[in-house]
Amino acid sequence: MIELPRRVPGAATAGPAPTTLLPLYVHPLEDPDAWDPEALAGTTVIVNVADGPGAGAPDESYAEATARLAAASVPMLGYVDVGHSARPIADILDDVERWSAYPVSGIFLDQCPTGAYGMGPVALAIRVARRAGLFAAVLNPGTPPEAVYRDLGVPICVYEGSWDDYQEWAGEGALPGDGHLIHSVPPWQLEHARRVMAWRGAGFGVVTDRWMTSPWQGLPSDSPRPLAVVPG
Repeated sequence: MIELPRRVPGAATAGPAPTTLLPLYVHPLEDPDAWDPEALAGTTVIVNVADGPGAGAPDESYAEATARLAAASVPMLGYVDVGHSARPIADILDDVERWSAYPVSGIFLDQCPTGAYGMGPVALAIRVARRAGLFAAVLNPGTPPEAVYRDLGVPICVYEGSWDDYQEWAGEGALPGDGHLIHSVPPWQLEHARRVMAWRGAGFGVVTDRWMTSPWQGLPSDSPRPLAVVPG
């Protein structure tokens, strides 16, 4: 079971080192080192075959790579594009169920809506995933959603964006324990950015020096050092 932080009422802003949640959207054949279980120790990996699990049979390369991670007890989440709840619900649920063919423990619901009107497909996807044995779920609206999403009882990524924007981000609506996904950090500022992330109360997430348009196409340049900051 994947254990990512949840909201803790009354928690202080600064806290322990965030748990690492790593979007790893590079093909195992393109960058085998990025899929090395030793390099990924201590992380939860988001697996994305083809903007989701893919439409056909399981990809053999991904099946082998995820099996190696599972054997090394590296937890994984399958990527599901919610499309801000504009994507057909049948397509969303098909993706959820197809992740059962891989050794993932749950789902990462990307491009989640933030308004209460779009919550239905998100809640349904979580229920269908649990019926399929995928009990962990993380939401990624990339910005704080309306408070009603907290009632789902799952971790939420409230920031996804660049380091420059993160430094200007007011954080309104975010809570201690939420997730922060930060890219485009200059390599010499990686450790500082992780400390800022912890100081701002992030419970999980990642900091990388990879840039747009593909910041999640591999590991940060200072890996396999621990991806999450150790306060001190």
